[in-house]
Amino acid sequence: METRKVLSGLCYFSVFFAGFLFPLVVMLASGDDMTKRHAKSALLSHLIPLIPLPVMIIALINEISNNPDQVPVFTIGTAIVMVIISIIVVIWNVIKGVKVFVQE
Repeated sequence: METRKVLSGLCYFSVFFAGFLFPLVVMLASGDDMTKRHAKSALLSHLIPLIPLPVMIIALINEISNNPDQVPVFTIGTAIVMVIISIIVVIWNVIKGVKVFVQE
């Protein structure tokens, strides 16, 4: 198996073991354009679940400061959305990683 296929596939599978760090290192260290493209794609997909995080933090601060006795509904809803997005991203990364390994 070619080194570039292994690195490209591992960039996607790093969602399980190294988060966004492994694709970032591969993107900066690799000289192969295909590997860099896959590393960039994997890096962006690893960062997608973090997009709702600022909304959740602001909502939590707002809900706790305004109504400390009530359940923070918007914060819980945002957390559920983050979990769903994370599951979708993991499935997408597994599919992309398998496709890279199967390519000829």
